[in-house]
Amino acid sequence: MKREHQVFSIAEENPAVPGCTISGQLMRGVTVFSLAKETDISAESYPVPILQVQLSGSSVLDMGAPAGMVALSAGELMKKPAGRDIGVAAKEDSVYLEIALEKEDSTMNPVIKEENVFRLKDLIPYQEGKIVNMDLVSQPSMKFVVMAFDEGTGLSEHSAPGDAIVFALDGKAVIGYEGKEYPISAGEQFRFAKGGLHSVKADGKFKMALLLVLEGE
Repeated sequence: MKREHQVFSIAEENPAVPGCTISGQLMRGVTVFSLAKETDISAESYPVPILQVQLSGSSVLDMGAPAGMVALSAGELMKKPAGRDIGVAAKEDSVYLEIALEKEDSTMNPVIKEENVFRLKDLIPYQEGKIVNMDLVSQPSMKFVVMAFDEGTGLSEHSAPGDAIVFALDGKAVIGYEGKEYPISAGEQFRFAKGGLHSVKADGKFKMALLLVLEGE
């Protein structure tokens, strides 16, 4: 998927196909899944922990004992443990991301507990006149960050150290990219390439997540 220089929706670009489950690589270490209503993916395990980020619809995860069934709605995420057989079912059309973490994931923010469900936009608060930043994952190969911008705040123009996707979580903003401006609203995404000059200016209060894929060591 190449969608640089424009606002788009990952969920809309990966619509469900009746009776089918679809998966494909979005970025290195990041896979997008599209499950049609009443379809499922059989239980399977991974050698590394996985972050599942629900973009649209809802998923039901069969975690096995003792956790049982766990539901994820749009805007929520959960850290799935390594080595655990976990199935995923969709009661409605569902699109989500799986982000593979490093095996030694000590760089995962301790606020994200395995098998607990979190709403991305609720992880950080707004603060008057400030930008609040929380690194959820910080690894040599990838960073996943959530940010809250108070009205009138923003990031000045700077270059991207890797390929990245911005996920608008709450409110509105204007993304500057290579000399042009792109309004973005909650539920939309924007992708920029390594080295791309970009800025962010909140239009009122604004929250976003940033997924940054790095070359690593």
